[in-house]
Amino acid sequence: MASIVFNQALGRIAHLASLPAANDGLVLIALEASGLETDAVLRDKQTFAAVVAGTTNEQTSVGRKPLSAVTVTVDDANDRVAIDAADITWTAPTGNPVGAVVICYDPDTTSGTDADLIPLTKHDLTWTPDGNNFVLTIADFCRVSSTA
Repeated sequence: MASIVFNQALGRIAHLASLPAANDGLVLIALEASGLETDAVLRDKQTFAAVVAGTTNEQTSVGRKPLSAVTVTVDDANDRVAIDAADITWTAPTGNPVGAVVICYDPDTTSGTDADLIPLTKHDLTWTPDGNNFVLTIADFCRVSSTA
């Protein structure tokens, strides 16, 4: 699975994943396979609204999924930070094929807009929602290390 960290999130992802604000959180959003722009194009997007402003489209029939049990672990032995979350389950999903998922930081889960969502990571995923339950295993969705 290819993964990218959006340029605007470099150095911020561990901080955003660990914020304890009352109404913030991380959300996983599926992107349609058809029209999915390249990593080189997507990594420069500043908001989720910008991610879907070009040819990339959200796969809306499966719905957005909030991430739960998010942990940020400092790994001194390997000089990195690992960010993990609970697995995601879709029950009887249908719709257009999925080509990737994006994890965004939502500063206000009660009333935010796509322009408020900060894209953090994108992960390639080949999946056609066909009515069968689907579980996406999340294991350290991001590892950030120092290269000083």
